[in-house]
Amino acid sequence: MGIETSLVGQKGKEFCEFPKETTNPRLKKNRRRQRKQTMIQTVFETCKEVFSNGRTGFVPRPEDVERLRSVLDRLKPSDVGLSPDMRYFRAEETERTPVITYLHLHECEKFSMGIFCLPPSGVLPLHNHPGMTVFSKLLFGAMHMKSYDWAIEKPCSSVSISGALQIEGKVAQLAKLQVDADFTAPCDTSILYPAAGGNMHCFTALTACAIVDVLGPPYSEPDGRHCTYYLEYPFDSFSVDGIAVPEDEKESYSWLQEREKPEDLAVVGAIYSGPKIVEV
Repeated sequence: MGIETSLVGQKGKEFCEFPKETTNPRLKKNRRRQRKQTMIQTVFETCKEVFSNGRTGFVPRPEDVERLRSVLDRLKPSDVGLSPDMRYFRAEETERTPVITYLHLHECEKFSMGIFCLPPSGVLPLHNHPGMTVFSKLLFGAMHMKSYDWAIEKPCSSVSISGALQIEGKVAQLAKLQVDADFTAPCDTSILYPAAGGNMHCFTALTACAIVDVLGPPYSEPDGRHCTYYLEYPFDSFSVDGIAVPEDEKESYSWLQEREKPEDLAVVGAIYSGPKIVEV
């Protein structure tokens, strides 16, 4: 999920300072790291290894995917200094869409790490992850996830929207539903790939929840990895020559159309205050 750079200007990149070594500094440093290694540090170091060859379209080896998934599966709210009673997760009586808070953990050209903090009813709208492999770990709470991949096996899978639904220069493209389900922590880390696994997804908070997002590589407009948002329409909304699916499969297909960033989407940056990540 991409957010504006200005929202995360304060990234909280603070590093732990250790006492000066007097004898055998390398051995003492290694022992100290082994003794004080935090779970979020383990996540960071695993990401460095898994995404060491990260680039647009890069997919880690299956064994590396499982290794990172296993580490994220063990991550708990306390490992990143979060709890449901924090201000990020409070529901406010307002007519506007709940404000979502993003805690920046790390970003480099290979991967990024962050946490989305959603109050009840908070929504990260349908968006894509071009050329990325994404790991999403629900730390606590419950959410609904809906995700799609492009239905590339279907011929002629795009059509101009006409009438009242027309948006100039935009087309609706056929997509196949991959996930449409509720998730409650603790649950397995979800993974999406550049062309599979639900590359376009949206999250809706059923309760206050926190989601750790690991993207490899991260969003980058200069490299063509721009976050795009979508509207979705039922398959039966349009009749297109050459496109047909069995009646019992129609609910598995939708037309997705690019849209501008939703005006009611409010994502603000905040300083991460949990255990620090040491970039060694």
